[in-house]
Amino acid sequence: MTWIPVLPDFGLGCDVFAGFVTQQGESLAPIVDQVNKLEKVTDDIVGMLSGEGSFLESFPNREKSLVFAGGITAMFYGLAVGLLVAGIIVLALM
Repeated sequence: MTWIPVLPDFGLGCDVFAGFVTQQGESLAPIVDQVNKLEKVTDDIVGMLSGEGSFLESFPNREKSLVFAGGITAMFYGLAVGLLVAGIIVLALM
């Protein structure tokens, strides 16, 4: 690990690989790696809202899977609510 001393009186140095000023001997590189992994996951979640593209962990050629899944879900809920409303109307007319 390569350090550049910034304030040697306080034991502060710059980690060359991570680019952060920390106490010498303590690296923030593992934290930076976790933050980068979380950024990829959050970008994937935000990408799901548009319905375009594919998941990070999905198989190839499944770009429109979110659009089809959303359409089927909307059709199912529309059918369920429609039957419920129709049932209420039939019971009210009896």
